[in-house]
Amino acid sequence: MNNIRPLSRRLRCTLIVLASLSCGALALTVIRHWPRDPLATRIPSSTAVFDRHGHLLRLTLASDEQYRLWTPLEKVAPEFIDALLLHEDQHFYRHVGVNPAALIRATASTYTGGTRLGGSTITMQLVRLMYGLDTRSIGGKLVQIARALQLEACYSKHDILEAHINLMPYGGNVQGVATASLVYFNKSPDKLALAEALSLVLIPQSPLRRGPRAQEPGVLLAARERLFERWRERFPASKSVHQYVSLPLSYRRIADLPFLAPHFTNQVLANAGRSHHIETTLDLPLQRMTERVLTTYVRERSPRGIRNAAALLVDTRDMAVRAMVGSASFGAVDIDGQVNGTLAKRSPGSALKPFIYALAMDQGLIHPMTVLKDAPTAFGPFTPENFDGRFVGPITATDALIRSRNVPAVQLASQLAQPDLYQFLHTSGIARLRSAEHYGLALALGGGEVTMEEAAKLYAMLANRGRLADVRYFKDEPQQPSTRLLSEEASFMTLEMLKSAPRPEDPFTRRQDRLRTAWKTGTSWGFRDAWTAGIVGPYVLVIWVGNFDGHGNPAFVGVTAAAPLFFRVVDAITTSDPTLGERIFRQPPRLARIEVCSASGDLPNADCPQTTQTWYIPGISPIRISTIHRRVFIDTRTGQQACAPYDPVHTRSEVFEYWPTDLLQLFTQAGMPRRRPPASADCQRDVPSGTPPKITSPVVAATYTVRTTRGGSDPIPLAANADSEVRRLHWFVDESYLGSGKPGIAIAWNPGHAGRYVVRTVDDRGRADSRELVVEMVK
Repeated sequence: MNNIRPLSRRLRCTLIVLASLSCGALALTVIRHWPRDPLATRIPSSTAVFDRHGHLLRLTLASDEQYRLWTPLEKVAPEFIDALLLHEDQHFYRHVGVNPAALIRATASTYTGGTRLGGSTITMQLVRLMYGLDTRSIGGKLVQIARALQLEACYSKHDILEAHINLMPYGGNVQGVATASLVYFNKSPDKLALAEALSLVLIPQSPLRRGPRAQEPGVLLAARERLFERWRERFPASKSVHQYVSLPLSYRRIADLPFLAPHFTNQVLANAGRSHHIETTLDLPLQRMTERVLTTYVRERSPRGIRNAAALLVDTRDMAVRAMVGSASFGAVDIDGQVNGTLAKRSPGSALKPFIYALAMDQGLIHPMTVLKDAPTAFGPFTPENFDGRFVGPITATDALIRSRNVPAVQLASQLAQPDLYQFLHTSGIARLRSAEHYGLALALGGGEVTMEEAAKLYAMLANRGRLADVRYFKDEPQQPSTRLLSEEASFMTLEMLKSAPRPEDPFTRRQDRLRTAWKTGTSWGFRDAWTAGIVGPYVLVIWVGNFDGHGNPAFVGVTAAAPLFFRVVDAITTSDPTLGERIFRQPPRLARIEVCSASGDLPNADCPQTTQTWYIPGISPIRISTIHRRVFIDTRTGQQACAPYDPVHTRSEVFEYWPTDLLQLFTQAGMPRRRPPASADCQRDVPSGTPPKITSPVVAATYTVRTTRGGSDPIPLAANADSEVRRLHWFVDESYLGSGKPGIAIAWNPGHAGRYVVRTVDDRGRADSRELVVEMVK
């Protein structure tokens, strides 16, 4: 029995020790895995913004006014990590936060007057940096040890080392290896060379003596040599780089930190969320080139009152913003330079007209060579005029678009339906639109407001064959699915129309384009905004010239103020990249070419003297036989039109152009009068031929409010255009004869009472047109 008792006591002690160790291990495991905030969330971080190639655009201050860019351990050069552990804490992965042997050795050296040695582990150094401890006293050192043990119990070695490299001090308000790498070497920490890595390991021990601005630069060089000797012992393969390690390094200053593309980076930072490392879509070379061209242009045109401009460049292939210049000078107070003009709502003038024509082609109203009428026209109370105050008469849709004629655009806009222009813009995502009634047809001429970003989206839709997508600012931002708003055919034809516009006169731009550029200008009311937007190669470029305060200037005309800047940027882009080409698309499947009469845009009849080619959509585009040119048989004895059957001896034939009377007047005013056919003889015709008259007043679907007077009521004008052979028009109201007048000349009608009426006019050849209107009476 005496022999068993000691054995049982030893066993009992052993079990107690094992249980204690098990409990300790269990407690440590529980503490290690207990939910807690990551160290990264406890340390404020700066935000770094990079362009698409990795160039730093801006580094912001952290919330504690430090430049500290939190970087994961895996994104730091392995040479830096190895050198740090070699120099600071070779036993980092083997201790529990404190190295007793190193502490005893450091204490003995300090109090015996020997060489001062460091005994702090990396974990202890992290504690001092995190909690701001004074570790020169015994009490401070004990707190540091306790906190180190606590960190080791709560966090992994990976997390502790990661936090340490992000808090290492490099002088001033620069902390962390990533920040130091960007500030001193303008590179990310994963691209550090060995000499740079060794230097960044050594500087935190004494930033004043070893920092890049130290009065004795040899101190850092000598320390780097000593550390490299130890490095070679650990990594013998590195002996060949000694000649590079021993050379002095070139350091940048914190004042050299970039502040590039300020409007773009402000926009990105405002929408970046919690990310501290932002890779954007910006292309820094394109950004700098655009800024340089814009600044030079504004300085050159400043005598004309052009003091501010903005530019936006978007790659249509992925809708990435490649360049954004929000003002002529970010720091200029007199022009409110910090305002981002690319995001400001401004009147686009005529810059939205291409979408009217695209919608009209999709809805079968026109094709590119359809002849439209540029003549004085009233759309109810709205009577648009052209920028030059003149009217040119018949004009093809292509010429009307590139010459920015207002009346044809408003005429087309008035005929659009499902969608009309307002519905199209609303579906396109144009923000803060008022009601459709607020704008009316003035929306076609810039009555609404858009941002440059919204305009870029719309023009990119043309380049992407009718599919709308949002612009992208972030490199890792996925491309959102696009939405089709226009057909491939209408988008293609609209771009072809815009590409036929000649370049504006500017001695600083090329005369020949390597790439065909589709472009359109816009000028807002009161000369407050000058626009040019267009497509060159894969890019959409939008230019705005004006004042942020809305002050107008007669120089703010799209074609003379914005277009020259647009083409200077275009030329700079194409010159900088000789490989740049137009995007390759298949020809839209439903598109075809057809020959039409040049004068009318319709299929040529036998008498059309000149034809041209145009694109059209079979089954949708309006194609009919031309009636402008007609062969007239003339009796040589009377000079009048001959009656059938024709006497071959006394009859000759000529081809005349039959235009409506309002266009004939415009031809005359322009000094290009058209020959009118001779008077018609009194021939019997079974069926009237030619073009019937067209009522211009009253307008379609209008309600006329008439004021009653003692004499009856205010008159309503009745007017119509007719064939050039027509001499008289006869007017009827509800089958009651009202009177007659000449084509294009209004006659007055005084309605007797309110109600619904049908107005009809008949020309002297028996052809007619009619229109309904509603009359309301007020006193």
